[in-house]
Amino acid sequence: MNTELTNGELWYDTEGNILHAHGGHMLKWGDNWYWYGENRTENRYVSVYKSCDLLNWTFCNHVLTTESPTAEHRVRTDRKLRSEKGGKINVERPKVLYNRKIGKFVMWMHVENGVDYHDAACGIAVCDTPDGDFTYLGCFNPFGYMSRDCTLFEDKDGSAYFISASRDNADMHVYRLTDDYLNVDCLVHKLWQGEYREAPAVMERAGKYYMFSSYCTGWAPNQCRYACADSMEGRWSTLTDIGDSTTYRTQPAFILPVEKEGTTVYYYVADRWNGKDYHDSRYVILPFYFTEDGCPIMEYTDTFQGL
Repeated sequence: MNTELTNGELWYDTEGNILHAHGGHMLKWGDNWYWYGENRTENRYVSVYKSCDLLNWTFCNHVLTTESPTAEHRVRTDRKLRSEKGGKINVERPKVLYNRKIGKFVMWMHVENGVDYHDAACGIAVCDTPDGDFTYLGCFNPFGYMSRDCTLFEDKDGSAYFISASRDNADMHVYRLTDDYLNVDCLVHKLWQGEYREAPAVMERAGKYYMFSSYCTGWAPNQCRYACADSMEGRWSTLTDIGDSTTYRTQPAFILPVEKEGTTVYYYVADRWNGKDYHDSRYVILPFYFTEDGCPIMEYTDTFQGL
C-alpha cells in the first residue's frame, strides 16, 4: 500500500505491474480517479487505471488496442487500427471527457499511421463506461490542419476544447468542440506562430486560464512555459518560463485539479521520458503555487503525497 509516490521512480499498479499511462489524462468519476495513458506493449494503445487516493492504482482495462471495435462516424475518418504493413499505428496523448448530452466517455488522441510521421491526425473513440472497451471512430485532420501533441479541456459551462500542435508543431491550435464532443466546431485560435510548442496542458483558476507547454526538442526535456487568458477564446499572453531550464527533466502531460479541505490544489503531472528505452520512462507530479497576482510557481518535490 503506497503512502506516497517517489517522483522519477518506476510506479507500479496494485498487482505489482509497471503502470503504463504516459502522455495521459485523469478523469474523476464517482469516487475514483481514472488515469488513461499510452501503453505501447503488445497490441495495446491506451490503458486505464483507477484510484481513490491518487497513490494506489488498480489496473482496469486496455481500453484501446489493435483489436478494438470500430464504427462509422459522421466525420469522414480513417478507422484502421493497424498500419499498411500490418503493425501498430501510433496513438499518443489520449485524453478523456464525459459528455452528458450523449452519455458517453469521449477520447481524443494524436494518431499516426505507424509507417511514417506524416498523418498528423486527431483520433476519437467512445465508450459507455470509463473503463470499458472504447469504440474507435477513426482519425482525421481538423479543418485540414496537422494535429500532433494534444489535450482536452472542459470549461465550467460544459464547453470543451481540443488543443493541438499544428504546422509541424510551429503553431498551437485551439478548437471549440461540438456540444457532443465528437467533432471540432470551430478553430478559435492559432497561437504562438513559429514558436514550436508541444505537450499542451490547460487549467482554470479564479476565472483565469493557463496553458503550459514545452519546446520541441524530441525526447530531451526543455524549458516549460505558460501563457494566460481571461477565457479560452480570449486573447492569450506571450509565454513565460516556469520551473528550471529542463522543467526538472520532464514534459507536461496534464494539469490535475484536486479538492482538498475546501480549496482546489493544482498539480503538474508530467512524463520523464527515456528516449533510449520508452518503457523505462517515469512520472513526476508537482504542486503549483500562486502569487497574489495569480502567477503560477512550480518547485521540485521528491515525493507526491496524494489526497
